[in-house]
Amino acid sequence: MSVLEPAVVADARMHLNLATLRFTGVDAALERPFLHDHFRGSLRHMRIALVLGAIMYGGYGLLDHLMFPVVERRLWLVRFAFVCPVILFVAASSFHARFERWMQPALALVIWVSGGGVIVLTVLATPPASYQFYAGLTVVLIFSYAFLRARFLWASATGLVVVVAYNLAVLRWTETPPSVMVSNDFFLITFNFVGMAACYGIEHSARRAFFLRHRLGTEQDKVQEANRTLEARVLARTTDLSVANDQLQREVVERQRVEDERLRLAQQLKQAEKLETIGKLAAGVAHDLNNMLGGLVTLPDLMLSDLDEHDPLRADLVEIRDAGIRAAAIVSDLLALSRQAIPDRSVVQLNRIIEAVVRSPACTQLGASHREVRLEVELDPELLHLVGASVQLSKLVTNLLHNAFEANLVAGVVKITTANRYIDRPMDGYERIPEGEYVVLTVADTGTGIAPEDLSRIFEPFFTKKKLGRSGTGLGMTLIAAALKEHGGFLDLKTAEGEGTAFELYFPATRDELAVADAPARLEDCLGTERVLVVDDVAEQRSIASKMLRKLGYDVHVVESGEVALAYLRQERADIVVLDMVMDPGIDGCEAYRQIVAEHPRQRAILTTGFASSDRVVEALRLGVGACIPKPYTLERLARALRKELARSAA
Repeated sequence: MSVLEPAVVADARMHLNLATLRFTGVDAALERPFLHDHFRGSLRHMRIALVLGAIMYGGYGLLDHLMFPVVERRLWLVRFAFVCPVILFVAASSFHARFERWMQPALALVIWVSGGGVIVLTVLATPPASYQFYAGLTVVLIFSYAFLRARFLWASATGLVVVVAYNLAVLRWTETPPSVMVSNDFFLITFNFVGMAACYGIEHSARRAFFLRHRLGTEQDKVQEANRTLEARVLARTTDLSVANDQLQREVVERQRVEDERLRLAQQLKQAEKLETIGKLAAGVAHDLNNMLGGLVTLPDLMLSDLDEHDPLRADLVEIRDAGIRAAAIVSDLLALSRQAIPDRSVVQLNRIIEAVVRSPACTQLGASHREVRLEVELDPELLHLVGASVQLSKLVTNLLHNAFEANLVAGVVKITTANRYIDRPMDGYERIPEGEYVVLTVADTGTGIAPEDLSRIFEPFFTKKKLGRSGTGLGMTLIAAALKEHGGFLDLKTAEGEGTAFELYFPATRDELAVADAPARLEDCLGTERVLVVDDVAEQRSIASKMLRKLGYDVHVVESGEVALAYLRQERADIVVLDMVMDPGIDGCEAYRQIVAEHPRQRAILTTGFASSDRVVEALRLGVGACIPKPYTLERLARALRKELARSAA
């Protein structure tokens, strides 16, 4: 400690230039911070002094009236038109952001203008009373040195200039007696040097106070650093004592977390395996099953077009066709679970979909079989739109209503509502819902509720609590969850045994406008004579497509693969190609079209598919395929798709 003391004492000495009062040597770096601190500390005091000085300077105008009535107007002109406005202008300028740079020159200007004003008054006033104006000059000097907070160098230089200017003006323009001059100069010079000494002492004291505050702050920082070091050491020792216990607790918590994560992942894996099994099943049978269903849908459609409207066979053929369409819908549900459904997204209005479901025969039949259950519908008329597939959303609403009706074993209420909702922070429900703007669909019932042990399993494939003889395949809730995820949505679920269940589905909202639907064309308007090339690996499908197209008037040629289609188009022309998506063996429809447009860039085409992965369909559409029609397709749907694509080609 004794080794450090001399250094500390040496550092405590303030290093100043005694003539200019600037910090020098090791303290030179303090000059700029001091000037800024001095400016901030002096600003309010300086403003008050300037305002008071202007008032006093103007107040002496009363003496002008009493002592110099003849020249009072000229004297007032100096006071009120020149000196006072300059003082007040500097006071007002002090509120400008850059005034700090110009504060000392501005104060020097005030001293010079104030002193110069007294000198001009001395010249203009009449003797012998004018001999006493030097007293006003002493007041200006005292005010300048002691109150304005001007720095020593600026105040001293300006004060000396004012004193010299006074003597020159009196000698040149007045007839002041030498004895009066000597007397006035004695007091004036004395006041000036006293003022300089006072200003020197004020600035020196200010610099000393700033230096000591700086030194005190430095020492306080050292003490605080020492305290922090000591506290850190104490904390480190304390931490060392608790490390073993904390480590043991962390290991226990980590093991529990790992076990919980293992169980969660095992459950997710089990769920994924079930969905993968369904996906493989759907992928394995969808193509062949939809090809077979094509006959059930298409052939009755062709026969119906030839029959008279009152033919007794029409009802049977319609029933056969509709049965095929319902079977195709089941395959579509399986594909939805495996996320292999063909994308068909657009801006839709959920209220319209709900209204259509409520008015549908399926919902009417559901209400008839549960007469004790009352359906209430409350839809927000200002509901925002969402981007989705109308067919998928219709199935989702239908499944929700079906489950809600069957949850009411006795009389009850099923209520379906829609609303807009903005979530400004993530919300934890059945699952975590991120912030955003949503369209919320709520289907609530007053039924039996869901048991806690079943709550985590309700969306598993083939999990059902329904008894034999009642509806339920175990896929309804799984389809709901799959459709919701396909639309980027989230679920919240509120339930209690015996008190009912409320499903809240959050769909991301959009403010895009609904697409204007084209007016459906009549089948008679979809006839054509163009040449159509049909590409399909299944002979029955080629036959069905050929019959349908010839029925519509087209010139048809059929081939069995993409490779044969390429060879055909090198020799012949086709206005449009109808491509099957999945063909075995050989290239699929997407690759076939890629090679076709490489050789024939303007070739138009549409896809047909009984099963296809979404990415291949999207790629084909990107390449320029006009539409993708799922199998089995009806005569009307094929006709409209062809006509629309041919019309686009012509345009």
